[in-house]
Amino acid sequence: MNKIKVLLLAGLFWSVSALGQKKFTEGVISYDVVINTGSDKPQAADFLDGATTTVFIKGNRSRSEMVSSLGTQATIIDGIKNNIAILKDYGNQKYLINLTQANWQEMNSKYKDIQFTLVDSTKQILGYNCKKAVGKLSDGTPVHVWYTPDVLLENKSFNMLAQGLPGLPMEYVSSMGNLNITYTVSRINFSPVPVAKFDLPQSGFRVMTYEESKGGRQ
Repeated sequence: MNKIKVLLLAGLFWSVSALGQKKFTEGVISYDVVINTGSDKPQAADFLDGATTTVFIKGNRSRSEMVSSLGTQATIIDGIKNNIAILKDYGNQKYLINLTQANWQEMNSKYKDIQFTLVDSTKQILGYNCKKAVGKLSDGTPVHVWYTPDVLLENKSFNMLAQGLPGLPMEYVSSMGNLNITYTVSRINFSPVPVAKFDLPQSGFRVMTYEESKGGRQ
């Protein structure tokens, strides 16, 4: 009899937890960006401080768009057409860089096989209950992520850190030397996203391959 009660309670707990979760298949996720250069002296990276990153998701399509005082850079991943492209719009300098899957893997090689350890620590971000996870990149750099299991991503291609987490990354720090970039979710919107948001411009941008973009000819 006690065993039956335990099973019933476990089932009830699972049902309540499941009801608190929401699948994210379409909508917009916005992140605020804060730069810490580790120096009181002005740095080139300070131009990115106060930037925003907005992620548009529609099924297996995504568009991650960073807007800063320098301009706009967007990464568009179209899982239907199997296309990946980066748009750089910095005033008079406009580039459309086409990537292959191999190029994309090379760009994100430091995230390959990242493993997270879940930490017994919680906090709220934007009203969502978040848990902490600590990972290590291939170069040994530690990564600290706060994620919420209440938002389940079906499309994780827009964020390599999301690949190994059971939920949406709500806050994380990306480190490059003494430079720390903190991304924190400021808005989650489940509204429909127009398909045109993932279209590539037909004119006005210089089209380049990934290899050309690395060759210093930008």
